[in-house]
Amino acid sequence: MQGGDPFDATDQDAYDALQAKLVPLWHSIEKLNKDEQTIVVVPSAEVDFELTASRMQAYEERYLFLLLLLRQPRARMIYVTGQSIHPDIVDYYLDLMPGVISSHARERLFLISPQEATGRPLAQKLLDRPRVQERIRSLIIDPDRAHLVPFMATWKDRELAMRLGIPMYGADPKHSYLGTKSEGRRLFSKAGVAHPAGREDLNTVDDVVDAIGELRRANPHLRRVVVKHNEGVGGYGNAVVDLDDLPAPTSSSTESELRRHLADLDVQGPGATVESYYQVLAQEGGIVEEMVEGSEIRSPSVQLRITPLGEVALLSTHDQILGGESEQVFIGSRFPADPEYGPAISSSALTVGDLLAEMGVIGRFAIDFVVGREPGGDWSVNAIELNLRKGGTTHPFLTLQFLTDGKFDGETGLFVAPNGRAKYYVASDHVEAAGLSALTPHDVLDMALMQDLHYDQSRQIGSVFHMLSALGAEGQIGVTSVGDSPEEAEERFQQVVKALTAEAADTS
Repeated sequence: MQGGDPFDATDQDAYDALQAKLVPLWHSIEKLNKDEQTIVVVPSAEVDFELTASRMQAYEERYLFLLLLLRQPRARMIYVTGQSIHPDIVDYYLDLMPGVISSHARERLFLISPQEATGRPLAQKLLDRPRVQERIRSLIIDPDRAHLVPFMATWKDRELAMRLGIPMYGADPKHSYLGTKSEGRRLFSKAGVAHPAGREDLNTVDDVVDAIGELRRANPHLRRVVVKHNEGVGGYGNAVVDLDDLPAPTSSSTESELRRHLADLDVQGPGATVESYYQVLAQEGGIVEEMVEGSEIRSPSVQLRITPLGEVALLSTHDQILGGESEQVFIGSRFPADPEYGPAISSSALTVGDLLAEMGVIGRFAIDFVVGREPGGDWSVNAIELNLRKGGTTHPFLTLQFLTDGKFDGETGLFVAPNGRAKYYVASDHVEAAGLSALTPHDVLDMALMQDLHYDQSRQIGSVFHMLSALGAEGQIGVTSVGDSPEEAEERFQQVVKALTAEAADTS
């Protein structure tokens, strides 16, 4: 996922000198002000499964909420995507901005594309095209007042930043190993944060068999475990192994039966097979850990950032919505996480954040948890993954923040707008319906206006759409529905799903 460029100490010195420019830029990056700056957005994705060109484009457009930064009157933005963005989609985001003349913002927005319709990482497409790089450089008025915003911050993104001569706000790829599942477990141990029993650094079926055997001997009542690729994204790379029908751990037939289970894994991901699953495991390694059990199980996450000044900040909490046959694939989220366990997961996440800051990591990251309880009991909290990048909860939260100028209060676990109202949302990248591919972005936005589903700036409630380009090719769309209560946010989200389903059926 993170690319395979070799570490070079000379390049590191040059990169560190470039990154030093982020310190004086910090307040311009994070606060609405009148300072001149150029924001270069390259939402490049590099994953260990194949993405179609249309899905890659949709993921690149998922971060168009960053156009809302053009509320800053002296800000310029260069937004790069593999293919051109439909003008209706650009206009939609510009029209969302409160208190800004959209034509003024449009003059400060520059859309760049290498026009390559493939699933290759966007950063690589740019590295292969020196003339496109030169075009981007020509649009940067002052390199000392500019920075690159990546999605994953891979070696390719770092090389691109160096060629453009601007710093990158994201974790240095030399720290990418910290975001693997194996290293995440070690960080949790070092921080004293509870996490499921398991084992790291697995590469073969034999390793997996040994690890599961060890877990079963320690806990003979263990019912399920999950095998994870070290660099899996969004739950792809996770495979659940059911142990209920296995013989006792001491039985002579246990190993052969377990191998039979492992030969028939339920793998997730586009085009994934059991064979390809183990090939990736051999290449990047992985872990096995116990599945947290309970009559009630939830999967919250905590989002944090480490500033260029080395300060750790709690940004938000979410309850993740998971899907797929094994409930391992990220589908969406509800914001904020339940206040019954929100403070506990936040406290654990901040402890890990302090460790990362000590190592020199900067940028946004997230920690996923599993919480469970029995009737009448307390929630048990277990950290399961560290994602050293932006993720599926980044764009809906920042959309809300940019639209409302509100703030998340870590102590209460609530997001409060300047008018004093708490705000909630339900978001998903995977809203699908039969016939949805027959709709255009214009059709969806027209429907939202006609049915009063559109985001209303005066009331700061309603729905914002993203991944609009996925309609035609993928038959799906992203939605963030904002309300003044969890119930209202859920209701508004379901209204959009119902309306899209009906509109798609009528069109078909």
